Amino acid sequence: YHGHPKATIEVSPYKFDGPGGAGSPDFVHQIPMPNPYRGKYRSSDGDIALKYADCVQQILDVLHDDNKQVSAFIAEAILGCGGQIFFPEGFLAAASTKVQQTGGLYIADEVQIGFGRVGSNFWGFESENARPDIVTMGKSMGNGHPLSAVVTTKKIADAFNNGMEYFNSFGGNPVSCAVGRAVLKVIEEEKLQANALQVGSYLMDQLNDLKQRHNIIGDVRGRGLFLGLELIKDHEKLDPASDEAEKLVNDMKDHGILISTDGPDHNVLKIKPPMVFTNDNADQLVGTLNKLLMQDNFN
Repeated sequence: YHGHPKATIEVSPYKFDGPGGAGSPDFVHQIPMPNPYRGKYRSSDGDIALKYADCVQQILDVLHDDNKQVSAFIAEAILGCGGQIFFPEGFLAAASTKVQQTGGLYIADEVQIGFGRVGSNFWGFESENARPDIVTMGKSMGNGHPLSAVVTTKKIADAFNNGMEYFNSFGGNPVSCAVGRAVLKVIEEEKLQANALQVGSYLMDQLNDLKQRHNIIGDVRGRGLFLGLELIKDHEKLDPASDEAEKLVNDMKDHGILISTDGPDHNVLKIKPPMVFTNDNADQLVGTLNKLLMQDNFN
């Protein structure tokens, strides 16, 4: 979302483990995706937040034994491309704190979830009680206008200011700044964060009801207007229903509703509507989805 320089691709499993990728560089260390539904540790396994946080500690221990210093831990507070994954409660705060205590930085990516979309808080990391050193944001802050930003502490910014002139023809231009200010004004004046919380809660209830009626829906997860439905073929093996998910996305498009698939298996229906979404819009979304699920007899 901030361009595609080599350095950003190198820290993105979405890129380096995907088509055309060359795998993780030796200086990038991944932990298992903290997925309570189908991850290495699951909701039924006890305190999985600590277990996933321990995966971070194990990497830190290896680096320490090799006399190496971790530079940064980067994570969305909710994994978008990972499949709308909501971390076990307490994981992100514990994991990021472990890194910060060793001298590393925590970089929070708020491109998809920031600006009040999660409803409960303005930023996703706030909903996880985590405190980042650097925050990257974009996309929604321009409401269609190409706009992104990086926010950090003065100490880190001063370290970047090493005497070399920074120049960018388009960085900080007044038109983009005016767009960003206007978006923030609308979010505040029209109380869109509160709307995301109210409509998102209503939509979650509707989707959970839909889950009871359609066996293909394995999991419903969401916060505010950032929701996901994971489609599966079997509730024990959790085999992903990827083809069915793709068909539903295209059928929904033919009915005038745009959603998409996400996750490593492309079997998660990603629902991320405009923040002006209403209860009536939610009814239309769920009603159409229910009709298509019945029509295709996926169960």
